[in-house]
Amino acid sequence: MSVSELAQILFTSSLQASAAPSSAQIRAAVDTRLAECGDDCATCLARVAQEAGDHPEAYAARMRWALDAVERAYFGLAVAA
Repeated sequence: MSVSELAQILFTSSLQASAAPSSAQIRAAVDTRLAECGDDCATCLARVAQEAGDHPEAYAARMRWALDAVERAYFGLAVAA
């Protein structure tokens, strides 16, 4: 999956940036949320659209966090090598 897809799945999870989650927690949250969506990425993506419409003031900050968190959790180790 792409960074964007993983971030959108994380965005719909209950994990919060304020919890300063570890990479393992981020990956677990993505796996759990995807399973909750029946392993259907489109279901998670529809939830992102709903949240953006319901809470436009919070959307950008949460998506920035989700993108950064996914980059760190999934790709940070490859960049550091």
